[in-house]
Amino acid sequence: MQQLDLQKTLDQALAEQQVAGAVAMIGNADTVLASAQAGLSAPEAGKPMALDGIFQIASMTKAVTSLAAMQLVERGLLSLDEPIAPILPELAHPEVLTGFDGDGKAIVEPAKTAITLRHLLTHTSGFGYAFTTGDMAKAQGKVPPASIASITTPLMFEPGTDWLYGVSTDWIGRAIEAVSGQTLGAYMEDHIFAPLAMEDTGFSVAPDKIERRVPLLSRQADGLAPFPIEIGGGDAAEFQSGGGGLYSTAADYMRFMRMILNRGSLDGARIVSADTVAAMSKNQIGAMKAGKMESVVPLLANSFDAFPEQHCGWGLGFLINPETGPAGRAAGSLSWAGLTNCYYWIDPASDIAGLVFMQFLPFADTEALHVLAAVESAVYQPT
Repeated sequence: MQQLDLQKTLDQALAEQQVAGAVAMIGNADTVLASAQAGLSAPEAGKPMALDGIFQIASMTKAVTSLAAMQLVERGLLSLDEPIAPILPELAHPEVLTGFDGDGKAIVEPAKTAITLRHLLTHTSGFGYAFTTGDMAKAQGKVPPASIASITTPLMFEPGTDWLYGVSTDWIGRAIEAVSGQTLGAYMEDHIFAPLAMEDTGFSVAPDKIERRVPLLSRQADGLAPFPIEIGGGDAAEFQSGGGGLYSTAADYMRFMRMILNRGSLDGARIVSADTVAAMSKNQIGAMKAGKMESVVPLLANSFDAFPEQHCGWGLGFLINPETGPAGRAAGSLSWAGLTNCYYWIDPASDIAGLVFMQFLPFADTEALHVLAAVESAVYQPT
């Protein structure tokens, strides 16, 4: 695929959709095959989108946190199937929500099953998100964003019995800190970002790079307007969010994805073993169906199901489509997305990794999904 083809695709997609700006990049195990940027980074200032723009990648953080946890499994500091309670005492006595009393107070009962790292990695722990699970929001009450209280909640079901997207990966980040003795960001810098030369990725943006930040927007009735919130909580955060706090660039995240395509190494740097990548890439939830996300806060997100006709699985950090996708993505591909309309996929069978970064809410915006589909179709069905 030629560079010009991707640029033409992205230009045309943005001409047809009300999306301010986007960056797209396609790579394989060996190299970056094509990259393009189109539209505006900051519409009110008329600032063009730049290929090296720094984005809030939100839940695309989860794959990185999951990989960090698996490094510690390899080192024997974390176990997939032992109870996580000795490392995270806050999870020692989980409670399952069973309903609400007449005053609206949560009714809970002790969970019968101990939460494990495998439950957290596969989103089978019972934890949800307040913006996707109305009962969780009701049980929590009003809590400060990016606080420990915001990830402290009754379970929606007994661990290991169902799949529900939620704050599990934030707890994984806390476990990484507990066993490594480092902040999550410092651990990732030493063990992932520096070895992979991901120089623009972290839980904050350096002062000399602020000008490269792509401002967050929100779709309003009269168009896209500035919406300056920090998904990871910014300076007010009580913890570094392993579930959604990273900033990154298309080039940096492509290096992460190419490492996965290369079964755990890139340019001579071994990040995890090939066996670990194989385990992360294999469905780990049996017959449960993964990937469908309801939303109860339309300002933040629309409901989302990347493959509504498929019975998708979940690995140790990734959604896995069991059949070929509508745009040509091969069965067994790995993918997920970020709340800010950032999307990626890793297709080992085709030796392809792709991403499209945008920066506005709500997630799963129809026009953003059209841009993603246009890029993916151009990769698999070139004209």
